Amino acid sequence: MKKLAALIYGLVAYLGFVGVLLYLIGFLGDFGVPKSINSGPETSFALAFAINIGLLVLFGLPHSIMARPGFKKWWTRTVPRPIERTTYVFISDVLMVLLLWQWRPMPGVIWHVESAAGSTLLWILFWTGWGILLAASWFIDHFDLFGLRQVYLYARGQSYEPPRFKESFLYKTVRHPLMVGWLLGFWSTPHMTVGHLVFSIGTSVYILIAIQIEERDLVTFHGHDYVEYRRRVPMLIPFLRKLRGGSTAGPSSEAER
Repeated sequence: MKKLAALIYGLVAYLGFVGVLLYLIGFLGDFGVPKSINSGPETSFALAFAINIGLLVLFGLPHSIMARPGFKKWWTRTVPRPIERTTYVFISDVLMVLLLWQWRPMPGVIWHVESAAGSTLLWILFWTGWGILLAASWFIDHFDLFGLRQVYLYARGQSYEPPRFKESFLYKTVRHPLMVGWLLGFWSTPHMTVGHLVFSIGTSVYILIAIQIEERDLVTFHGHDYVEYRRRVPMLIPFLRKLRGGSTAGPSSEAER
């Protein structure tokens, strides 16, 4: 019974993520959803800014802390290990729903691209970002990333082993294609409002900080393999090292993610 409950819990959390992601795309693209980044109850600029920053912090801090190995070690004393990742996904779903629900519009216009060519290019980048995000998740292990593999193996009575470090497809070009996808999705818009800019800056700062912390964990977990990988492959911008110095080499001790 516990195994079936864990499997159902995993499916619910995963489907919740899919729903939240689809809503987030409409939210940022300002289409197809009842409340977008530019709609909702209007307040003063100062109050809207304070609420929006608070929502970003409320999402970002738990999301990052729960991903750390030290927290996982402590947390799994209470939360069964097979549903640890599922619980992480579920809590992230809830926090993102809260952010999307309570986000306050800040309608001042930063830029508005009127040319058809420019607007089309930005929409192409917008959809490319979400495509990169989805593709990158499959090339590392989509179902493991969102906790389904863990609960499935538990339901079948099989032991779990984390995926081995490997380079494939997008991961041969940049170390963090998932983050590249998020950043493109956040920033690519022909109509950038103050509220959208606050969201994009806040999430980008979070991503850049989280990358630094995550890479330290990856070096600890994967050892020399990841140090060498980090030396050869740029963090977010493809071919950056080749453009800088004509070589893919770089300082192996520098944390770049």
